[in-house]
Amino acid sequence: MRPEDAAAIRNLPLFRDAQEETFGDLVRAGFLQRFPPGVVLINERDPADFLHVVVEGLVEMFATSEGRETTISIVRPVGTFILAAVLNDQVYLQSARTLEKSQVLMIPAEMVRAALGTDPAFARAVVTELARGYRRAIKEVKNQKLRSGAGRLANWLLREDVIQGASGVVNLGFEKRVLSSLLGMTPENLSRAFSTLRARGVAVQGAQVRLTDREGLVRFARPDLLIDSDE
Repeated sequence: MRPEDAAAIRNLPLFRDAQEETFGDLVRAGFLQRFPPGVVLINERDPADFLHVVVEGLVEMFATSEGRETTISIVRPVGTFILAAVLNDQVYLQSARTLEKSQVLMIPAEMVRAALGTDPAFARAVVTELARGYRRAIKEVKNQKLRSGAGRLANWLLREDVIQGASGVVNLGFEKRVLSSLLGMTPENLSRAFSTLRARGVAVQGAQVRLTDREGLVRFARPDLLIDSDE
């Protein structure tokens, strides 16, 4: 593993305060692998054998039922999945696949569980991470239930613009069908949402979206800290 990758993983809230010995043991026990796009990394209902850390690339978390599929979230570098199943030694509730070429560190689940009993700082970080995950889930429920499709898209574009450097240009990075599923829409509804936002300065050019009137988009989106913040 490159030193800069190890440093980025070390800086994750989950590992930041862990003892040096704990972090070293977890990383040394892990497997750092590269995957092409479209590779399914885990399947829902399978036992949680590893905690996954996305070092490079994008990973889509998704679920299926009765022939239907939905995107739950997108994991970016440097991010982890799926902590709750690993800690409880239960099956995965979601599947995961790469959206682009990705590098993923896989840490054996039993090593993560063992570290809980030997490193109090790591245990506290685990509790905090689970609490943050709960809050993210509640915010997403509010986002889905309290906003129109165009409102969800507008707020996603504003957040994504900030993540990508606030240049006013958002590169989707994945197919529009993934975005529509992520936002709880059909592809047709996503197209209509983009049409609605055209009057707010949103211009789509292939996989690139330009925000030419950010203030107007903010007035339409009305971001809410109780939904859109990372805290």
